[in-house]
Amino acid sequence: MEDLNPFRIAQQQLDETAKVMKLDAQAHSILREPMEMLTVNIPVRMRDGKTKTFTGFRVHYNNARGPCKGGIRFHPQENLDTVKALSAWMTWKCALADIPLGGAKGGIICDPKKLNDYELQNLTRAYVRAIYKFIGSNIDIPAPDVYTTPQIMAWIVDEYSKMVGHNDFGVVTGKPLEDWGSKGRGDATAMGGMYVLREAAKYRKMNLKNATIAIQGFGNAGNYAFELAQRLFGSRIVAVSDSGGAIYDKKGLDYKKLVDVKNKKGKVQAYPNGEKISNDDLLALDVDVLIPAALENQITGKNAENIKTKILLELANGPVTPEADRIISGKRTFGLPDFLVNSGGVIVSYFEWLQNNSGYYWEAKKVYERLDKIITKSFRDVIAKRDEYSKNGQKISTRTAAYIIAVQRVADAMKYRGWY
Repeated sequence: MEDLNPFRIAQQQLDETAKVMKLDAQAHSILREPMEMLTVNIPVRMRDGKTKTFTGFRVHYNNARGPCKGGIRFHPQENLDTVKALSAWMTWKCALADIPLGGAKGGIICDPKKLNDYELQNLTRAYVRAIYKFIGSNIDIPAPDVYTTPQIMAWIVDEYSKMVGHNDFGVVTGKPLEDWGSKGRGDATAMGGMYVLREAAKYRKMNLKNATIAIQGFGNAGNYAFELAQRLFGSRIVAVSDSGGAIYDKKGLDYKKLVDVKNKKGKVQAYPNGEKISNDDLLALDVDVLIPAALENQITGKNAENIKTKILLELANGPVTPEADRIISGKRTFGLPDFLVNSGGVIVSYFEWLQNNSGYYWEAKKVYERLDKIITKSFRDVIAKRDEYSKNGQKISTRTAAYIIAVQRVADAMKYRGWY
């Protein structure tokens, strides 16, 4: 039976890469596990006056190349193995983008949809009090992730600043502009994904104008991906899903109507036109581009045979399992790995951190130009690495090529620092 444990998947991906690139066994041993992990119990005063205890996590995977960096999730199914996997993928993401940061991740087991603002703020501040010695602008810089927002980041800044006795706006990224966030941060993950899609379409000689796109997930990344693909390329988004199911219309969905329906009714299937389908149906659609923008393990050994898309753009973290990878690699699908595609978020978080540290803030145009330059270079580096191995008679996937670049950069940094 396929193992869907996210951290074991992350280790398996590393192990397969280490074999291909002949990674030093000492470096491999260090990189298979996080440097340090923190689990905390968080007592929170609820609206009824009673105290409820939540469990939270923060994981530092590797800081050989710089302070740790990674988001915070508030999710009812959060667990330590998922956080460990995400911290590993953050390590590779920062290394592939060649920015001076390491990998981290955090989360709290909770359902934020069942918490009011009073409880959410109490929970956030209590989490900061529990982990504040574990974070800092030169130690570990959190950011928003699933079900966390710029408002939550602002609460973290405020509570952390109280704990250390001075303002430290660089302790988190993804903040509101009023609290010295960066312009361009809100849609950065999706924008970076669109730059990768543009380069992939050029590489595959595909015209994105009127190209059909299906998007799994309609949170921050999926929502912006819809709007940007339509506005930048003139693509036709024919299907979108959320946790309650999917909606499909071969003529194309109307973005404004869909957002309005989602905001009012809470689900995309309330969209008045089109056909209601399942998430599995959406993944199996015969479209030009499929964008998984939800959670981990969505495309597995069970449904990978059904994938028909020309380009698989992994905007979510870990949406494709290793078994699914092997199946998809035998198809004509051009798979683009998550830690390349969704690195726009951490790249612009890096820009925000730079701006906070310097006290000088950039216009949005400069942010997007620099994001485009970094992520386009990453795409070309991955293709060049894949072609390099191909010329030597070794066929590897784009994911393995991306891993080889990232792992080598981290291993080299560790070696020069004397870690092995």
